[in-house]
Amino acid sequence: MGNAIRVWYLSRVLKILKASKETFIESKVYIGNARQVEIGEGVQINENVFIQGAVIGDYVMIAPNVSLLANMHKHDRIDIPMAKQGKTVGNPVIIEDDVWLGRNVIVMPGVKIEKGSIIAAGAVVTKNIPPYSVYGGVPAKFIKNRI
Repeated sequence: MGNAIRVWYLSRVLKILKASKETFIESKVYIGNARQVEIGEGVQINENVFIQGAVIGDYVMIAPNVSLLANMHKHDRIDIPMAKQGKTVGNPVIIEDDVWLGRNVIVMPGVKIEKGSIIAAGAVVTKNIPPYSVYGGVPAKFIKNRI
C-alpha cells in the first residue's frame, strides 16, 4: 500500500490525521487505539512505528522503530501473576510541533515532549522534555539546548 492510500485512510476513514502534501506515513505503522491518536499536518512517520496512544503536533519526524506508549502492565501485586493484573488506564504521549524522534526511541505513557525538541536514537523518555532541547540515553538525559 502506498503513502497516498495510508494518508487517505488515516485522514478520511479513521479521521486521526491532518493530511498535507508533506505528510508521509511509511508502511508497517501500527496504531493500537485510534481513539487515543491524533496526528498533525506534515508529519513524517517511518516504518515499524508503534503508536499506542499519542497526540502528535505538526511537522514531527518519527524515525523507524519508535514506540509511543499509552499504558503499561500492572505489576504492583506479588500474589497475582503480572500477566493477570491487567493494564494501566491509557495516558497518551503528547508530542508538540517540530519534534524529531530518532530511531528506536521509546516514549513512556503520559510524557510530553515540547516544541522543537530532539530525542536521540535509542533513548527511553520517562519524563517531560522542555522546548528546544536535545535529550538522549536510557533513561533520557539532557544533552544541550538547540538555541
